[in-house]
Amino acid sequence: MKGGIVMGKAKGKAKQAKGKLQETVGGAMDDKEMKAEGRGEQVKGKAEETAAKAAERVKKSGR
Repeated sequence: MKGGIVMGKAKGKAKQAKGKLQETVGGAMDDKEMKAEGRGEQVKGKAEETAAKAAERVKKSGR
């Protein structure tokens, strides 16, 4: 399960980075839709990372 937790964190961070890039490009191109999609991707990535961290805490607590 440890690999799943690590991968969950990594995937979350990757989604956040992708979203930040998409938001930045959308802002530079004055594309509001792309910018909003980028923000959404960042939120999804943060949620995924948070879920992986929570799973890690549960595992460490022995539950």
